Amino acid sequence: MKYESYFEGLSSWIKNSITFKLFTTGFLILILLIPTYMIEFLIHDRENRRYITIEEISSKWGREQTIAGPILTVPYGIYSKDKGEKVLKSVKYAHFLPDELNIDGNVSPEIRYRGIYETVVYKSNLKFTGKFPSPDFKDLNIADEDILWEDTFISLGIPDMRGIEKNIEISLNKNTFAFTPGIETDDVINPGLSVQVPIRGDANPEKSYEFSFDIDLKGSKELNFIPLGKETNVKLTSNWDNPSFDGTFLPDEREITNKGFNAKWNILHLNRDYPQKWIGKSYNIFNSAFGVKLLMPVDEYQKTMRSVKYAVMFISLTFMIFFFVEVINKKRIHPIQYILVGLALVIFFTLLLSLSEHINFNLAYIIASIATIILITAYSRTIFKNNFLTILMGSVLLILYGFMYTILQLQDYSLLLGSIGLFIVLAIAMYLSRKIDWYSLGSNSNISKK
Repeated sequence: MKYESYFEGLSSWIKNSITFKLFTTGFLILILLIPTYMIEFLIHDRENRRYITIEEISSKWGREQTIAGPILTVPYGIYSKDKGEKVLKSVKYAHFLPDELNIDGNVSPEIRYRGIYETVVYKSNLKFTGKFPSPDFKDLNIADEDILWEDTFISLGIPDMRGIEKNIEISLNKNTFAFTPGIETDDVINPGLSVQVPIRGDANPEKSYEFSFDIDLKGSKELNFIPLGKETNVKLTSNWDNPSFDGTFLPDEREITNKGFNAKWNILHLNRDYPQKWIGKSYNIFNSAFGVKLLMPVDEYQKTMRSVKYAVMFISLTFMIFFFVEVINKKRIHPIQYILVGLALVIFFTLLLSLSEHINFNLAYIIASIATIILITAYSRTIFKNNFLTILMGSVLLILYGFMYTILQLQDYSLLLGSIGLFIVLAIAMYLSRKIDWYSLGSNSNISKK
C-alpha cells in the first residue's frame, strides 16, 4: 500500500506539475532538433549533387573563362660558365603589355538542363583592338646582342580552350598571323595560345604595332578579363537580366533592364599593382581580374536553408501555444501529441525542399505551408475540442508562416525583422501569462485574478 500510494502521488505530480511539463516540452524541442539537422544535411547533399551536375555540364561546354592578353614576349639569352669554363646559354623572357587595349563583346547566355537541375552557359563574341609600343630594353639591363628578336611572340591566356569555337588570327600592322595552342613559357599565363610575330626594337619611341583579333568563346557562369593595357576599355552587352559585376574593378557605367545589360569599364595602369614591362615571373596579373557573373534568378537551396534556421522558433512558439492552452484552459496534452505536431512542422521543410526543386520557390512555399497549417489545425481540433482554440491555432500558424515568408524575401532586413518579431512574441507571451499564479498551478489551484 505504501508503494502504491507513492507511485500514485508521483503519477499525479507528473500530470499536474508545471515544472515537469516545461522540462518535458523543452526536452521534446531538443529531440526535434535532430530531424531538423538531418534536413540541413539533406539540403547540403542536394546542393552538392546540383553542383556536381553543373560541373559536368560546364566540363563539356566550357568552364568559367578569364581572358588574359595579348602579351608581347621577347626572349633573350643569358650566358654563364661552368666549372670547366664551358659557356652555357639559357633563355629568359621579357614581357611587354599594350599601351591601348579595347575589348568590345556580346554575351549570349543559354540555360542547359540535366534532370531537374539547370545552369547557365554562354557564347561570347569578343573583338580585341589596341597597340603595342616598340619593345624598349634600356631600363631592363639587357644587351642588344642578347635579344632573340626572331623568337618574339604574342600570347593569349584562355583557361578552358575547349570553349574556342573558331580559329583565332591576329592582325598586326595589317599583317595576319594565326595563333597556335601552347605558350613557350608560363611566366605570366598558362594555358593559352601564342603566335610568333616579326617585331624588332626601334629607337623611335613613337613607333607602335597595332593589333586586332576576334574570339568566339564558350563558357559557363563567368566571363572575366585582365586590364593589361596602359589604358583598358571594355564594353559588354548581353540579353541576360540578372548579372553580378565582380572582381577587382566595377563598371564605370552600367545599365540593367529586363531585356539585358550594358556595362563599360575604363581602367588605367595606375589602378593595378604591376608595370607595363618586366622580366620572368615577377608579377601575378590575375589578381586584377574583373568581369561579370551570370546569376541564376533563384537559388532554392539557399532559401530553404535559411528557412530551416527558423525551425527552432516555429517549434518553440507552437509548443508555447499548446502549453498555454494546457495551463489556462486545463486541457491535458500528451507528449506524443507534442511530438506529432513537431514532426509536422519539421516535415514542412522537406516538402519545401522537394517542391522547390520542381516549381517556383514562392509557389512551393505556399503549397507546403498551407498543407502544414491545415494538418496541424485539423489535428489541434481533436486535441482542443474547441472551435475558438482551433481557429486561434490556425491563425497563429498562418501568421508565423507569413512572417517567415516575409523574412525570406527581405534578405537585407531579415535580422532586424526577425528580432522585432521575436520581441513582439515575447511581449504577447508575457502579457497572456501576467495573471497566472505559477506556484498554485503546481498544486492544482486556479489562475489568480486581479
